[in-house]
Amino acid sequence: MSADIAAQDLRMSADPLTGTPFNPEPLRQSILRHIHYSLARPEGNLVPRELFKPVSLTIRDFLIDGLLQTEQRYRDQKVKRLCYLSMEFLMGRWLSDNLCNLGLMEPCRNVLAEFGIKLEDVLEVEPDAGLGNGGLGRLAACFLESLATMGMPGFGYGIDYEYGMFRQEIAGGFQREKPDLWKAEGTPFYIERPQDVCAVPLYGRIQSSRDSHGNRRQSWLDYKIVVGVPNDMPVAGYQGTTVNFLRLFSARASEDFDIEIFNRGDYIRAVEQKIASENISRVLYPSDSVLSGKELRLTQEYFLVACSLRDILRQYATHHVGFDELPGQVAVQMNDTHPSLCVAELMRLLVDEHAVDWDKAWEITVATLGYTNHTLLPEALERWPVSLLERLLPRHMEIIFGINHQFLRTVGRSFPGDMDRQRRMSIIEEGPEKQVRMAHLAIAGSHAVNGVSRLHTELIKSTLAPDFAQLWPDRFSNKTNGVAPRRWILKANPGLAALLTRSVGEGWITNLERVHDIEKAAADAAFRQEFMEIKRRNKERLAREVSDTTAVAIDPRSMFDVQVKRIHEYKRQLLNVMRIIYEYLSIVEDAADPQIFRTYVFAGKAAPGYWAAKQIIKLINNVAHVVNADPRVKDRIKVVFVPNYRVSLAEIIMPAADLSEQISTAGMEASGTGNMKLSMNGALTLGTLDGANIEIMEHVGKENIYTFGLEREDVSWYQESHSYNPREIYTSDVIVRRVVDSLGSNLFCPDEPGLFRWIVDELLDRGDPYFHLADLSSYVDASHRAEKDYQNPDVWAAKAILNVARTGYFSSDRTIAEYAREIWNLKSTLTEPEQTSLAAKEPVRA
Repeated sequence: MSADIAAQDLRMSADPLTGTPFNPEPLRQSILRHIHYSLARPEGNLVPRELFKPVSLTIRDFLIDGLLQTEQRYRDQKVKRLCYLSMEFLMGRWLSDNLCNLGLMEPCRNVLAEFGIKLEDVLEVEPDAGLGNGGLGRLAACFLESLATMGMPGFGYGIDYEYGMFRQEIAGGFQREKPDLWKAEGTPFYIERPQDVCAVPLYGRIQSSRDSHGNRRQSWLDYKIVVGVPNDMPVAGYQGTTVNFLRLFSARASEDFDIEIFNRGDYIRAVEQKIASENISRVLYPSDSVLSGKELRLTQEYFLVACSLRDILRQYATHHVGFDELPGQVAVQMNDTHPSLCVAELMRLLVDEHAVDWDKAWEITVATLGYTNHTLLPEALERWPVSLLERLLPRHMEIIFGINHQFLRTVGRSFPGDMDRQRRMSIIEEGPEKQVRMAHLAIAGSHAVNGVSRLHTELIKSTLAPDFAQLWPDRFSNKTNGVAPRRWILKANPGLAALLTRSVGEGWITNLERVHDIEKAAADAAFRQEFMEIKRRNKERLAREVSDTTAVAIDPRSMFDVQVKRIHEYKRQLLNVMRIIYEYLSIVEDAADPQIFRTYVFAGKAAPGYWAAKQIIKLINNVAHVVNADPRVKDRIKVVFVPNYRVSLAEIIMPAADLSEQISTAGMEASGTGNMKLSMNGALTLGTLDGANIEIMEHVGKENIYTFGLEREDVSWYQESHSYNPREIYTSDVIVRRVVDSLGSNLFCPDEPGLFRWIVDELLDRGDPYFHLADLSSYVDASHRAEKDYQNPDVWAAKAILNVARTGYFSSDRTIAEYAREIWNLKSTLTEPEQTSLAAKEPVRA
């Protein structure tokens, strides 16, 4: 079946948004063929788990046709390509995502009904792909989808993790990490590429020699080889016009190396070597609290870089002689600091393997690479001990020394005699143990450096890398994050999607700015009623999910107050809990009578080695246990922690939220993307002026968001002047004192005395580094303002509608267009009629 025939025969049409006739026969026949030939089963008496594979393989066939046609189009147009390197790609479920983007959700539902099977039951069989953890990976996934939708040649490069991060369970209130067996049902969408395996050298030694011209040459000898085996996952854009791919590498031991050991009779060592090699792609982010963990984590990062760049250069070399044209044909984007070894590895490949002159190789490297910074937190910027790099990657350490020597000469010419500046900017950090500053390496080796919100970019230039920004002011720019509306509205919130389409036409799906046209409907009582009815149904769906997974009953009529994100102290889940404690004490001790019922929903994972974050999860669950069981509360507030946060769970939570908690310490959140997903699904933001919250406020209007707390300038002043006194706030602020005293008591840990005493010590005696006490009272006030508005359904509905109407800017399509225009020099390959067909659908009129 060709892509053209498939597109014609299988295009969505039974969907109520379009009403186009649909011929289900080709889809049905393809599923039957895969039942017969892939399952080797007769078609009768199949259960959803058995149908998952033939349905997936049917969609895979369509995707492969589109993939081949897309590649031919790229070759015909001789396009420049983007290669997007990231340690994480949080893709979610491939089958449902592709059904949505290809317009096959309703046709597939109808065909499966003929088998007596619900599509939803088949979709539930697929686990979320364990290829990421948080916003970094989800952003990368949205970017790949936008690139394909916009017809741009953009490809992801990542690691094929066997177990991913972990599957989170809650036992006794504590997080327990279990293996994430996300490949248990197989990976039917994988396209194996065994012919493109990559050899990755590790360890060994360096030997110096002279070539025939007397030039000094360095040879990397006696290295160990690990093999990177690629699999491609197709990524379809909306309507399937373009299908790109995400290339994932899994680590395998070198066959030659293992056979040699076997032949010597050392069978146990051979197995140990195989296991050690394959551990590289076993799990995401192994703990780096011990040296072996650090080494494995650095090995992972190099494995990603080495496989990706070797594959990129191999593809480039099939059509080009020499590397002068590389920057004009390929853009390599480093998604955060993890792939920053790209700088040294690309230099090594050009200089050592392709005999390119050092200065020319450096010119090519800088022109090819771009770097996106995602954090200002020192612990996330990565510094690797020189001694570790010298042992694991001896040639790269030599190259980094050479890059640094050349770089410091550049600094010296620009700022003569300023040795302090050279010390601050050096890629090598001096000290008892020399370290390589990976962010400095990435900045020095890239032609473009960007932050991911306006505030974050300004902070990069003013606090993280001010010397670099002064040296290369034109190298820095902002690219505020965005999210894919196909995933986060069209798929996650079909009720809202249908309402938008009836109101403004289908064009919003590929041009989210078009939703602005519903703004006037905020004053229409009938529209408000329909909008809130959609919200109610979404809340009922979340209530069922919560009941199924936690056995806690929550009321869809209550306000759903949601904080769902990675658990970290700077994201301040603790501040949220402190607010809940205050509200609880007000009810049971002061006889306060809240005018609305409120459900507080938490979800998120803590890194396995992050003790404080895991303790905060325990606190949330203990507070939930006390509050939910207290008859004096009378269900006026409920607290629930939903375990194992993942993309498919987020797709249920985001459309159901009323209030979006974005309460990070000002200046510490780079951007955030959950804030965007929640806002475009009609949740109002309660947040600090941090990250992209500021830009959300500017777009939706100050009157449609609830802000509180210290601003970035306040936090900086306290940090620089060392004048912040949390104990003084504790003494003077009755709200703060009441909450802190309850944490110091055993109110929320009667069977575990003193369990949360550490929090009191952190807040009062260790400086409260995330400014919880400074912001608590302001936070409570802002929360009450939101509560007051929620009491008036018409007021709340209008504000929620305006949030949806005014978040068009936060589409990842806009972000990708800015990257493509200002950093990558990437063009769409779609014809004008194709682009028009994507964007120019009119409203469906009654």
